[in-house]
Amino acid sequence: MTLLGACNFFERLKKETTNTSEIKLYVKFLAILNKLKERTFSKEENELIETELNRLQLNSNPENNKKHIKKALNAFEKYLKDTFSLTTAGYYTKLYGGLGLSFGLLFGVAIFSNLEGSLGISLGLIGGWVVGSIMGRNKEAEAKAAGNIL
Repeated sequence: MTLLGACNFFERLKKETTNTSEIKLYVKFLAILNKLKERTFSKEENELIETELNRLQLNSNPENNKKHIKKALNAFEKYLKDTFSLTTAGYYTKLYGGLGLSFGLLFGVAIFSNLEGSLGISLGLIGGWVVGSIMGRNKEAEAKAAGNIL
């Protein structure tokens, strides 16, 4: 399936459904495909992307189409990240924010455990999230400067 064919497929699906969560999913997939169309790829890279779109079997009609498309979107994003180092906007902020929450929880339990009730855990979570988000935004700025954000 070509990029243009995939865009047409998702436009058709978007028009056929009234479910807002499905529409959001289709719009997200369309945004990625449109950003890919704007980029210049070599012929081999285009063939790799088209092969991946074919492998996702988007045209199949499973019982739960939304679940199938969501899995396909996640697989396609992972493929673009692994193969071309391309990520969507907000990827690193979410990733590092989550890591910051995890480490902040550990830090809050280990260091601030002598504070009243769950105040230490709360401070650790907030601090970890803030530090992680800042690190994620910095990483995202680097990726944007390198042209790796879709």
